[in-house]
Amino acid sequence: MNELDSALLKILIKDARISFADMARQLNVSRAYARARVQALVEEGVIEKFTAVVNPEKLGKTISMFVDLKVSPQEIEQVAEELAALPEVVSLYIMSDLRSLHIHTLTDSHEGFDRFAKDHIFGRPEIISVECNSLLKRVKHRRGGARL
Repeated sequence: MNELDSALLKILIKDARISFADMARQLNVSRAYARARVQALVEEGVIEKFTAVVNPEKLGKTISMFVDLKVSPQEIEQVAEELAALPEVVSLYIMSDLRSLHIHTLTDSHEGFDRFAKDHIFGRPEIISVECNSLLKRVKHRRGGARL
């Protein structure tokens, strides 16, 4: 990947719906070249997919919670898969200690989060401990994967 590809990716991260003509003008290349490079980056797996970014607040999902779980190591994969499949879970990570899950949830209310926690976290013997924090203020939010 060269500097031109990096610039192209920055443009797509900012606006994945940009036309090839507009992208080409910004990069000072031909429209055909811009299209070919995007297609090559898709084929190489650098670009995994093009998607819409939805504002959860517009859908009534205003409670953003970060949950850290300590889980029995032999159960971590199963618990992670079960929780990741739930609509309240926005992202879920298995951490390097292989006992911790870091989870971001979005719900419509504190009561909604309470229901989620009672139904899917509390009372499970494989979950050793739970810590959670509510998002107070978003200062920086990066979209589109790794920083280029």
